[in-house]
Amino acid sequence: MITTLLVANRGEIARRVIRTAAAMGIGTVAVYAEGDAGAPFVAEADRAAALPGRTAAQTYLNIEALLAAAAATGADAVHPGYGFGSERADFARAVTAAGLTWVGPPAEVIEVMGDKLAAKRLLADVGVPVLESWEVTGDTLPGLGAAGLPLIVKAAAGGGGKGMRVVGEPGELADAVAAARREAAAAFGDGTVFCERYITQARHVEIQILADSHGGLVHCFERECSVQRRHQKVIEECPSPAVDAGLRDRMAAAALAAAKAVGYLGAGTVEFVLEPSGDFWFLEVNTRLQVEHPVTEAVTGVDLVREQLLVAQGRPLSVTQDRLAIDGHAIEARLYAEDPAAGFLPATGTVLDWCPAAAPPCRWDAGVAPGSVVGAEFDPMLAKVIAHAPTRAEAAGALALALRRSRIRGVVTNRDFLVAALRHPDFLAGRTTTSFIAESGVALARRPSPAELRTAAIGAALAAQAARRAAAPVLATLPSGWRNSVMPPERAEFRHGEDTVVVSYARQRDGRFTVTVTGAGPVPDGHPGSGEPVPVTGAGPAPDGNPGPGEPVTVHDTGGGWIDFDAGGHRHRLHVLAAGDRVWVQGPDGDVALTAVPRFPEADGAEAVAGGLVAPMPGTVLGVHVAAGDTVAAGQLVMIVEAMKMEHRITAPRAGTVREVRARPGDQVNGGDLLAVLDESP
Repeated sequence: MITTLLVANRGEIARRVIRTAAAMGIGTVAVYAEGDAGAPFVAEADRAAALPGRTAAQTYLNIEALLAAAAATGADAVHPGYGFGSERADFARAVTAAGLTWVGPPAEVIEVMGDKLAAKRLLADVGVPVLESWEVTGDTLPGLGAAGLPLIVKAAAGGGGKGMRVVGEPGELADAVAAARREAAAAFGDGTVFCERYITQARHVEIQILADSHGGLVHCFERECSVQRRHQKVIEECPSPAVDAGLRDRMAAAALAAAKAVGYLGAGTVEFVLEPSGDFWFLEVNTRLQVEHPVTEAVTGVDLVREQLLVAQGRPLSVTQDRLAIDGHAIEARLYAEDPAAGFLPATGTVLDWCPAAAPPCRWDAGVAPGSVVGAEFDPMLAKVIAHAPTRAEAAGALALALRRSRIRGVVTNRDFLVAALRHPDFLAGRTTTSFIAESGVALARRPSPAELRTAAIGAALAAQAARRAAAPVLATLPSGWRNSVMPPERAEFRHGEDTVVVSYARQRDGRFTVTVTGAGPVPDGHPGSGEPVPVTGAGPAPDGNPGPGEPVTVHDTGGGWIDFDAGGHRHRLHVLAAGDRVWVQGPDGDVALTAVPRFPEADGAEAVAGGLVAPMPGTVLGVHVAAGDTVAAGQLVMIVEAMKMEHRITAPRAGTVREVRARPGDQVNGGDLLAVLDESP
């Protein structure tokens, strides 16, 4: 019997495990890094223990510290979640050696399956189809012979897109191997990599398996995880639109053969790459719970964490193969703090508003709450959102609408990209391969229409006016906008990307506002400026350059962050959140993020240098590949900055000469820090 379970993980998966453990009558212990002290999962456990440090190596990968926390809190079992130590055989051995129950497969199974090369050799012997591979040893690159390109370099000990590089040209192989080794060593503590044939127009399909110590072994059908960026899954679903009953049976048989070959126990996933021809090839066995496990739970009704805990206690599975069936369709989207328009670069910041939509009903496995800080130390996933419906089209529609309706403010996210992907014709038609993002042309960011931008600016301006009036310390009994003399209209200016929108408004004696909205186009050099006012919609400027007569706006209600008003014969109900100079306005089409421009701006103290290359986000400088005086070509590598266990290449935007280098390997840099300065070639 497990009485107290230590969850050796963080974020949404820690909350997920805690929820099922509590339902089974099992007490829980949370462990946390310094930056996670205020995270929701810490408060939801029965007990919590701090880990010494901030980084993964110091905390969630620190076996000695995790075992010490278990001893101090009286835990008798450890659940590793996914990532971190979940696929480390040495962690499983240390847990069992300490007399604790390990919730996962035996260390020997993890060891065999954790080495992707060894796993492929073993499974090939039992008839599982595998792709040819070439191990990279020492400084010697593999002799690929007639293998051809493209190839993919993979970490032998990891997953999650880390330690992976696609090679399309022979000259790229050495750099790809070196980069993959560094990422793999940083993420998994093992820099071993190998090469494998890279299949284009492929799908990523995996089979969920469950096994107990009583001979019980079942599969819970397939999941498709083809929509990926940086080789990491973004949207997953069950069942796959490309798998029919015959193919499902063949893939499931291969997965069960793999499980039998290694004596698997617990929950695991056998991953395959599926070619357009219908041929499939073994990729790896994930000896843990998968991020995308909720879609399987939705269509089968099986709680996979519960099954893990039953098996760990020596009990049989609660399900048999003949009782398992697919009910409807489920789709999961991973909500990340990242900027798709900037190459899916991870983002940092504070979650100021977190309010998942109540309808359509979706499952939100979230790791954050209002006030949560998203740092650069760990993976930037905020939540998994799962929709389950009778049909695939309904599940996609419900998930897209739920994401669009939810309030997520304070940090840049991939929410708008997810909505666009779920509504893309290729996705809805089931044409989802691993190259979907690159080839579908799905919008990476949402650009509001002029009418939506205009409405958002009006809502932001009038909400701010109402908030100021509500907070007025004097003359509170006078109606808003009362003057004993004729005064010019009040004015608010906002920026959205390259657009500048000016709202001029004056309150009338009948309580309505007269509002005029104008925009300013870009000045000739392409930067937003104070060009001649041009109308966004509605009335144009008067001859003297002032806003025109405007239109009446009736504010019906304000409060609780909401503003309800009539403008141009249309009723608008918007949610407005202001923090510093940032204003988020949510309407029926989603959020519009505005920057309020002060009437009397102070001088900007940030350093801006012509030709300057800056850090895209907080991180560590891994390598500097140029020196002052060097001549560089457009696209040439200048520096490598590591953040969130991923390497980000800083390259020259154009040909030129390096005037100055300001960073050295090992330096800790903040987002926006100046790294180097280039002079353009004459």
